[in-house]
Amino acid sequence: MKVSLITLGCRSNAFDTELMANYFKSKGYEVVNYQEQADIYIINTCTVTSEADRSSRQAIHRAKRKNPKALVVATGCYAQINPQALSSMQDVDMVVGNSHKHRIVELVEEFLQDKGENIFVDNIFRQSRLESFDLITFFEKARPFIKVQEGCNRFCTFCVIPYARGKVRSVPPEKVIKEVKLLAQKGFQEVVLTGTQLTQYGWDMGTSLYELLRGLIEIKGIELIRLSSMHPSEIGGELLELITSEEKIAPHFHISLQSGSDRILKLMEREYTVSDYVRIVDKIISKRPISAIGTDIIVGFPTETEEDFEQTYGLLEELPIAYMHVFPYSDRPFTKASKMEGKVSPRAKDERVSKLKELDKRKREGFYKESLGKELRATVVEMGKLLTENYLQLEVEGFTEIGKVVRIRL
Repeated sequence: MKVSLITLGCRSNAFDTELMANYFKSKGYEVVNYQEQADIYIINTCTVTSEADRSSRQAIHRAKRKNPKALVVATGCYAQINPQALSSMQDVDMVVGNSHKHRIVELVEEFLQDKGENIFVDNIFRQSRLESFDLITFFEKARPFIKVQEGCNRFCTFCVIPYARGKVRSVPPEKVIKEVKLLAQKGFQEVVLTGTQLTQYGWDMGTSLYELLRGLIEIKGIELIRLSSMHPSEIGGELLELITSEEKIAPHFHISLQSGSDRILKLMEREYTVSDYVRIVDKIISKRPISAIGTDIIVGFPTETEEDFEQTYGLLEELPIAYMHVFPYSDRPFTKASKMEGKVSPRAKDERVSKLKELDKRKREGFYKESLGKELRATVVEMGKLLTENYLQLEVEGFTEIGKVVRIRL
C-alpha cells in the first residue's frame, strides 16, 4: 500500500513525520510524495495559531479529494489538542494524537481490519520519556537536525504547545554525542540542535544545554553547531558566555521576544523584561558582531494598546535584529490568555502585523548589506547553494562538496 505524509508547522513535526515514514517503510509500505495518489494519507497537523488549524483542515480536504477512497489520518498537535473537532470532519477517518504517534502503523492496521475505534489520544503529560530514541536525526538537505528534547515545562499564557507536546523529555547526552560523532565520521560538518524548547534540554535528567554543548564542541570534524529557538529567561550566564565565545557554535541565535512592552510580557508570563532581552542581545553582538539575531513577535495580545505596540516597534527598530517572525494573537485552547478580556480587534492586529512585516523586510535587507565584504563560514547545502554561519542564503557557483563548511568573502 502507498502512504503519503504531509507536514504542517515546525521542525519537530518534520522530525515526527520522518519518524512515522520510517515506521511505515519498515513494515513494507511504499512512502510516496504528496503529488502521487496514495491509499493512506497521514496529515501531521499544527495548532500553534488559528491559521495553523485552518491550514491543517485544508490539507485534510485536499488529501481526500486526491483519493476519496483513501484512509485519511489526522495526527500531530491539532489532533492532540482537539481530537473531537477533527473526528467530526467528514474527510477524517482516524485521529491519532502526539501521545500515540509511535504506534501509528499498528493503529492504522487495526483500524483497516475492523474499522473500530478511530480516536487515539491520551494525556500527553503522562509520558515521561521520548518514544523516539531510536531516531533523533532528520535531514534538511545536507544539514542534520538532532532532536535532543521534546515538550515544555513553561506555560506562557498564550501558548498551547505544552498541552500538545507534554513535559520536557530529553535524549540522554551520551546518545546525542554518539550520534553527532557518527555524523562527523560520515563527513557532515554542521549539525543543528533542535527541540520543542531547546534551552530546557536536560531539565528532566539533571543536566543542561550548556553541559551538552561542552561535550559536542569537542567532537572532531564538526565545524558548526547551530542552535534552534531559545527562551531568553533560560539563557543563563554560563550558556551565554559559551555561545558568545565558542567559535564552533554558529553565530545565529533565534531568541523569542514576543513583545517589547514589559506590561504585556508580564501578562504573557514570560519571566523576563525588555531590559533582560536587550542585555542578552548586546552581549552577543558585542562579542560576536557578525551574529544574526532572529525573533518571534505576537501582536494584538489581549489588552495590547497602541502604546504597547509602539514600544515593541521602537525596540525592534533599535535592536540589531536580522529577521523576525510576526504573528497575530489568536486564542488557543486551555490557555489563560484565551480567557482574558480586552481582545484587540482583527483590524488593529492586521495593521500592526503589516507594520512589523515592513520593518522585518528592512531589517533583513540591512543585515545582508552589513555582511558584505565580511569573511564567513558557510555550509554547502546543495550544488551551488550555501548557508552562512549567520544564516544568509546564497547562490554561488563552484561549490560542489555538499555538507562541507567552506570559507567565503561575501
